[in-house]
Amino acid sequence: MDSIIFNNETFTFEVCANSVESCIAAQQAGAQRVELCAGIPEGGTTPSLGEIVVARQQLRDTRLHVIIRPRGGDFLYSDIELERMIIDIETCRKEGVDGVVFGCLTDEGEIDLEKNKILIACAKGMSVTFHRAFDRCLSPLKALEQLASLGFDRILTSGQQPTAIEGVTLLAHLHQATKGKIHIMAGCGVNEHNIRSIYEATGIHEFHFSARERIASRMRYQNPDVKMGNADVDETTILQTTPSRVRRVIAALHQ
Repeated sequence: MDSIIFNNETFTFEVCANSVESCIAAQQAGAQRVELCAGIPEGGTTPSLGEIVVARQQLRDTRLHVIIRPRGGDFLYSDIELERMIIDIETCRKEGVDGVVFGCLTDEGEIDLEKNKILIACAKGMSVTFHRAFDRCLSPLKALEQLASLGFDRILTSGQQPTAIEGVTLLAHLHQATKGKIHIMAGCGVNEHNIRSIYEATGIHEFHFSARERIASRMRYQNPDVKMGNADVDETTILQTTPSRVRRVIAALHQ
């Protein structure tokens, strides 16, 4: 699917999809790309093979990117974790995935040049995005130059703030500093209420958002005394991307 043009400006919309159903919703609403993730409360982890295979089968117009992150927490990975990431990338290639999303840091908050170089080599032929590990970097402008030199296509970032709208100052600076060598994609907390403000403040043309809504469970009976997870989790609803909300976010940029 080609980029969307509003008033002679070209935009790309990526939906953070937590399931095949969310991928389908993104495609129905016209998103050009999805990032398929499990473990959203942990910031996103590698989805199952079944999720990847079925998403690939369902997506015809929307490009499929998959996060390669073996666990939540920090981005300092052991050799065994790196081995798992290599295998996950090779699996994505075999299944026809369009791109992968990953990021490795050193214990000093610098870009781990060696580990990222290994993973980029494994991902040859696929699009590669450095994810929000960037927002934990010690020196964002130095990191930007390193990631461009390594061959990453884009950086997903909130401007090193809790949300992208709070990080517009750094986002604008990063966007100007790229000089066309790498794309900056604004993500985290992007929605129909702030996407236009983020664009106007930064000039960024790529946006990452989830557009999820609560869907009521179809269970007619649920034991109220038993929880499958943490006590504060609502297990009577499912968070899922909806076509209507994706359309609202995209339309808000056009207003």
